[in-house]
Amino acid sequence: MSRELLRAIGRWDLLALVINGIVGAGIFGLPAKVHALLGVNGLWAIVACAVIIGLVVLCFAEVASRFDQTGGPFLYASAAFGPLMGFLTGWILLAARLTGCCAICSLLLEYAAFFSPALNRGAGRVVAAVFIVGTLTLVHFLGIKRAVLFGNVVTIGKLLPLLIFVAFGLAHMDLARLSPAAAPANAHFAQAVLLLGFAFVGWESVVVTAGETQNPQRDLPFALLAGLCAVALLYLLIQLVCIGTVPELSTSERPIVDAAATFLGPAGATLITVGAMISMVGTLNVTMLTVSRVPYAMALAGELPRVLGSVHPRYRTPHVAVVLSGILVLALTLSSTFVYLLTVSTISRLMVFAVTCAALPKLRKIATVPEARFVLPGGWVVPGAALAMIAWLLASSSWIESRDVTILILLGSVVYAAGHRT
Repeated sequence: MSRELLRAIGRWDLLALVINGIVGAGIFGLPAKVHALLGVNGLWAIVACAVIIGLVVLCFAEVASRFDQTGGPFLYASAAFGPLMGFLTGWILLAARLTGCCAICSLLLEYAAFFSPALNRGAGRVVAAVFIVGTLTLVHFLGIKRAVLFGNVVTIGKLLPLLIFVAFGLAHMDLARLSPAAAPANAHFAQAVLLLGFAFVGWESVVVTAGETQNPQRDLPFALLAGLCAVALLYLLIQLVCIGTVPELSTSERPIVDAAATFLGPAGATLITVGAMISMVGTLNVTMLTVSRVPYAMALAGELPRVLGSVHPRYRTPHVAVVLSGILVLALTLSSTFVYLLTVSTISRLMVFAVTCAALPKLRKIATVPEARFVLPGGWVVPGAALAMIAWLLASSSWIESRDVTILILLGSVVYAAGHRT
């Protein structure tokens, strides 16, 4: 049962996990792409994106405040809409986070090649991938306390270079580059917000860990909202520094590295490169929680083989699910198949968001569901606005992504039907 897991995650540990989940690789490349679309108005796009994601986070905060078991969106969908919807939600959440984990791991190997090209070629790539994934798998196998401690250390390691970047960058900006620009085209603004949305997600991994959190119903809403606000402010400052220090920002391939080089020299560029690698490791650490705890929760509910619900007698971790997750991440990272699977990651995550937002008003009417410790005012206003924004983002997805997610859902339905044959 989920209570066999060790409740070792405190309030500030959760906040570190939220920040680690959001601040990954995206922010190290997005300043240039956003600037190419909007110029200085990209700052407003960051604010708009933070507000949109904030609506979703608010919905998650209320729903999460009702539950203290492992499972997150799988658990919410099951309670609100029944086992089939719960299974499909867990299925697509697992696919989204698994493919995202593989993509980050591959990108981490590309950054490692900055120091030695051999680390992303041939046998060197295999050894490096085995080391990265194997280390994270071992950390999660040996106990949640070690995983949380590792996450806390990595949070400091990823934020310190970025805070140094902001602190020195603000003092070296050319304020003339911040002059107001003409209003951007609506299409460009929407495109930029959609692009930024990819850098504002990852926090959803944290709600899955409720069964290992000391006081999830109280602390998850705090961590989600505080973490999003902190990251939004950090992103705004990073974009501001990049605009004010990089003359050709819109064409930069590594905008933060280029910006650091202008006022910190080669040492600054190296610092940011190392910071990017640490940032990706932190995101991988949080994602490993999802790709191991979701199958664990689904196994407890009888939706996946029972062995995945096993808990190690000494380390109090879902060790079978952890090892299987590590094997899957490593295999997909070393193969080319993850490139195809990656196309479903973002749209799948948006669908998980939509299910949880829709579950909020439904759960309010179910007497057997525990009362919320965090309640949103306004009835349907916030979840309705969040669903409208998700629909807008989904409408911007390509036909290929929609096709892939449809295939994924159909495959999940077949697996569900096969597991429930009488």
